[in-house]
Amino acid sequence: MADVIQLLSEHIANQIAAGEVVQRPASAVKELMENAIDAGATDIQLVIKDAGKELIQVTDNGKGMSPTDARMSFERHATSKIRSIEDLFKIRTMGFRGEALASIAAVAQVEMKTRQAVTETGTRILIEGSDVKLQEPCAINPGTTIMVKNLFYNVPARRNFLKSGTTELRNILDEFTRIALAHPEIGFRFWNNGVEQHRLDPDNLKTRIMGLLGNNYEKNLVPVEQKTDLLNIYGFVGKPQASTRTRGMQYFFINGRFIRNAYLNHAVVQAYEGLIEKESFPFYVLFLEVDPARVDVNVHPTKQEVKFEDDRLMYTYLIAAIKHSLARYNIAPSLDFTLNPEIQQMDAVRLPFTQKQREETQKGYLFNTFSDSGQAHAIERNDSLKHWKELYEIANTPAAINTGTIPPLPGREEPAPQQTLLTGSMSEGKGKAAKMIVQGTWLATTVKSGMMLIHIRRAQERICYERLLREWNNEAAPSQRVLFPESYELAAADALLLQEAIPDLVRMGFDVSPLGKNTFAVQGVPPGLQAGEEKNVIDEVVELLRHESPDAVSRRTETILAGMAKRLSSNIQAIYQPEGQDALIDELFACTQPDLTPDGRKTFVMLRKDELDNLFG
Repeated sequence: MADVIQLLSEHIANQIAAGEVVQRPASAVKELMENAIDAGATDIQLVIKDAGKELIQVTDNGKGMSPTDARMSFERHATSKIRSIEDLFKIRTMGFRGEALASIAAVAQVEMKTRQAVTETGTRILIEGSDVKLQEPCAINPGTTIMVKNLFYNVPARRNFLKSGTTELRNILDEFTRIALAHPEIGFRFWNNGVEQHRLDPDNLKTRIMGLLGNNYEKNLVPVEQKTDLLNIYGFVGKPQASTRTRGMQYFFINGRFIRNAYLNHAVVQAYEGLIEKESFPFYVLFLEVDPARVDVNVHPTKQEVKFEDDRLMYTYLIAAIKHSLARYNIAPSLDFTLNPEIQQMDAVRLPFTQKQREETQKGYLFNTFSDSGQAHAIERNDSLKHWKELYEIANTPAAINTGTIPPLPGREEPAPQQTLLTGSMSEGKGKAAKMIVQGTWLATTVKSGMMLIHIRRAQERICYERLLREWNNEAAPSQRVLFPESYELAAADALLLQEAIPDLVRMGFDVSPLGKNTFAVQGVPPGLQAGEEKNVIDEVVELLRHESPDAVSRRTETILAGMAKRLSSNIQAIYQPEGQDALIDELFACTQPDLTPDGRKTFVMLRKDELDNLFG
């Protein structure tokens, strides 16, 4: 029988590697910019056209390459970073496996110009689909320029799977932002279709954050710096008011390399426990420096996933460092049980309170003012305040609010029928079902078969959702002008998403318009939306679009409307009136699907008479 196993050709092997390393234009941008950083560049320029499908060009002023190195750089696993297996465990450069240029050249038309400072002429190489078409001397400034044209021109299936231009451009912006954040000492410039998007001069990390993510972070950055034997932590976290409903503003860097790590992200969220809402995410740009031998960066082809030697210890250090920074800047409470030395020396603290001093105090003016019954500030020394807690709870029930009467305190001789924590009327007009509100959360009403408990907030959510959906379908959503228009500055990638969603937001009742340079103004909101909630809605829309898959476009409207309904369903006070209770029940059961909220939670439960009988044995 003939042999069937054979070696793959170099061209096919390169295309397979390209599937791992170069998944989209943003992948090529990342590899080329990291190569420029490894070359010691202090100025890097990125030019793209048609979201990187037509052209990706990276120019740097690094050390350049000799003619031989320029040719060798396109061979698979040709690298200057690795000489022995031990070198894998002390990697500090961005790239090291020698796959990037070979993979890119396998699926694109690549032109490279490079020159070392010690030579007078440079080298120009043309490669198409791994085939070297030309190598010749050329004139060029010291450094390297690589142009990647017509990405995936020879792999039509891969090119057809690329997403829209906006999505691919956003992915490129994400990669550019991560690399520029990690290297504030390097200058970066970015052009998209001939328009300059970013011009970043070498500066400190705080200035780089504001240049990339917006000036609105200037007053919301809290520095973090902690040095230990295991690792060094430095960077910035955001104040609680800088938290957003989106996950895109979280950046971790290990030895200058951007990583994704849910475990360490959880540590940051834990440090903010009690300071931000559960649905919010804190902002942070944190750098962790650790011995390369303690971390494995060769886990994934894109090197965004790493493994740590002791991740639990890093988790503990990270929480402690962030909590310490928040407490030091008076953002999180810090308990200090030590007294000031001057206070500790006072007689009131140092000496005991003797019987003689007690007697003298009782004869004083202040003591008599608060103890004599005829004085304005007298405090009765009896049990009149013994049941203060019960009094507070009863006074705050809707029954006391609606009727203006407060039920008697426990233990007092008063008629008993008024003592209840349920509100509403059990004896309304004939033909109406009796209703009452239980603990401000549920509306209880009798039906023929027993009792029905309606969750007030969820019922309002279903009612609001169907109203918003009708207005959307009829294109008749009203808009309410805001008294003081708000402006919001977003990161460049998020601004692209919001620009795409403006028609949908306008159709929902928002008046959103771009002001330029990733800034938007909100001048109108849907009626009933509380002040300040428009920012949360915008954050949720951006978050939805960021993680949206191509087949989820049809569900985008329903998801946004469901989030809007959740924010509009907060008018509990109206249900305390009988007419409000009737309206809630009527509107709920006029809905097409009254039993569930838009996200699938129950709005009411039925308790049949036999179930009630069983409850009482």
